[in-house]
Amino acid sequence: MTKPISILITGASGGIGKALACDHARPGSSLALWGRNAGRLRDVAQICRERGASVLTREIDLADGPMALAAFRADDDKLHFDTVILCAGLSDMKTASEKTERAETVLELGLVNYAVPSALTMAAADRMQARGGGRIALIGSVAAYHDLPFAAGYGGSKAGLARFASSARMALAPLGVKVVLIAPGFVDTDMSRRIIGPRPFLVTPEAASRHIIAALAHNKGETIFPWPFRLLRLIDRLTPGIIRRVIMTRINADQRPRQGDSTKPASKQTA
Repeated sequence: MTKPISILITGASGGIGKALACDHARPGSSLALWGRNAGRLRDVAQICRERGASVLTREIDLADGPMALAAFRADDDKLHFDTVILCAGLSDMKTASEKTERAETVLELGLVNYAVPSALTMAAADRMQARGGGRIALIGSVAAYHDLPFAAGYGGSKAGLARFASSARMALAPLGVKVVLIAPGFVDTDMSRRIIGPRPFLVTPEAASRHIIAALAHNKGETIFPWPFRLLRLIDRLTPGIIRRVIMTRINADQRPRQGDSTKPASKQTA
């Protein structure tokens, strides 16, 4: 018999989060799905219910840390999560027409990509250790490992998350709480489609979901995919800093504006 599971997935209204929700949806599973887009969140929840899962949804903006922590504790009171996958994230960069990144955007990236997932990790760990353990996945990016002059805010937020994940993994292991970091390259999501230019070694959200599930199952501390980005990580480590700076400062990048992000939802839960 398949063991019942209780999982929180943030960023579940699309992309990797949607794929993860669908992959975990089966009879006996309880899913808490968080997202910003209410319509898409309802659609994902319906798919999961049709596959036999019990689903709770919450429309929420993770830029509001205190609200996110309160929402987590309320949902955990009901579902007692054994697995938490912190998949929600934002991507942004300086456009070709801008001289600097917007300060407000850098702040938002730091909250959604680093500060709030880190806080949610510790909130989850506190509950999990009292119940004998659990699993937490943090979704980072290969951008964490490279100096990106056109995306200092994004790369910095993911670098902070990577260091937090490695530290938290050591701190929480004795308590029975497993922490894994997932660092994908380009995934075919709405977020990456904003990029103007090539997206090398692009993978599907479904493939990304399989990597995340495998990392959790095998308790892999860090998973970088697809494989060319693991090679680039090694090359970066071996390349002298002055050469890295020359290379990175010559890279041009641009993106399209965000779509449909003009409003920030308050936390709203539905069963």
